[in-house]
Amino acid sequence: MSISKRLEELSIKLPAPAKPVASYLPAVEAGGFLHISGQISMNEDGSLIVGRLGEDYNVERGQAAARRCGIMLIAQMQAALGDLDRVERIVKLGGFVNCTEDFVDQPKVVNGASDLMQEVFGEAGRHARSAVGVNTLPLGVAVEVDAIVKIRD
Repeated sequence: MSISKRLEELSIKLPAPAKPVASYLPAVEAGGFLHISGQISMNEDGSLIVGRLGEDYNVERGQAAARRCGIMLIAQMQAALGDLDRVERIVKLGGFVNCTEDFVDQPKVVNGASDLMQEVFGEAGRHARSAVGVNTLPLGVAVEVDAIVKIRD
């Protein structure tokens, strides 16, 4: 099944890919890999999901924010590659969680993006990952996730 059909089956509509907010490219293809810059948590309407885990949000809300980052990662893949069937494997996700110093469930939050990759890409969506807590993120968002993707020619 094609990835676009899989997205349709999952009722996932990709947004327009986010434009950079500073001096960087949203994605760079090099050596058979697509490196995607960090995608920040945004609602379907494009508004930012701002706040801190452990203060403003619980784990479930954080997972939903991370899932939105994952959807934007897929939108960036589509924009960079033109065809999501060129994705051979999601190699690695890097998750950053804006949280209080006593919040320790960053891995559970970033599961929102990880689980999405597996839902969409199947076994090829299983990946290596990091999930770290930070005291702030750009624009005050709750979550940011970047990716490395192996691509087919």
